[in-house]
Amino acid sequence: MNKKSFFKYLIIFIVLNFGALGFGTLLSGEGAFSEWYQLLNKAPWTPPGRVFGAAWVCVMLCFSFFMAILFAKRENKNRLIVIYVLQWILNVSWNPAFFYYHNSELGLIIIFLLNVVVAYFLFGYLQLARLYALLTLPYFIWIIIATSLNMYIVIFN
Repeated sequence: MNKKSFFKYLIIFIVLNFGALGFGTLLSGEGAFSEWYQLLNKAPWTPPGRVFGAAWVCVMLCFSFFMAILFAKRENKNRLIVIYVLQWILNVSWNPAFFYYHNSELGLIIIFLLNVVVAYFLFGYLQLARLYALLTLPYFIWIIIATSLNMYIVIFN
């Protein structure tokens, strides 16, 4: 793997991934501070707000490293680009669906699809990227937790 290519891709994916977080937050309206969210019956395992920020930083750093490694290794990047863009769109679109439009059912559908895409990154590239694919594990675990929180809101509100 060419180190120069790797670092170029790493910077690109850090910008794209953290840009997705920022853009999603921008589309959230008042987000977790809204009266609507504050009044929801939330899951007992809902972490404090500061945990969400720390988790997303960890998730996106790991995912950026994974994508940079994959991009540096991969000759044909077309499929990878399509799957990455799908992941990016799903990640960003959950925020307005859930927080801005207060549509927890649509949010659940979006986050479920995001689970499928992240699982594809984890398991679909396991052979090609071997242990590097484990860098997607924090994303996979966090999305499962977020899905359970969203599902609880759908069921109990």
